[in-house]
Amino acid sequence: MAKVFSLVDVNRLNTWTRYRAGLCASCAANCCTMPLEVQLSDLVRLGLVDAFEAEHEEPRLIARRLLKARVVDNFHHKSGLFTLARRANGDCQYLHPDTRLCTVY
Repeated sequence: MAKVFSLVDVNRLNTWTRYRAGLCASCAANCCTMPLEVQLSDLVRLGLVDAFEAEHEEPRLIARRLLKARVVDNFHHKSGLFTLARRANGDCQYLHPDTRLCTVY
């Protein structure tokens, strides 16, 4: 029997699935095709920014470096949120292409 995958439309909330424990076990990784906003502390935990750099460097300068390296797509200085870069097909850069599971968590 073929597995049916539902598509997530970023602009339509009714297509989103609320997280619950065990959800990723049978996941089609639809949420991992949506833009992911992270804070500077998340970038430190991901190993993309050094803790010393995060503490002593201005976020806009960190954002400039990460934009140039194509690690992030956007930085909103008022909220302090970075949007992680995605692959050409829209997948999160940390989504394994074959297993469709997160390679970070």
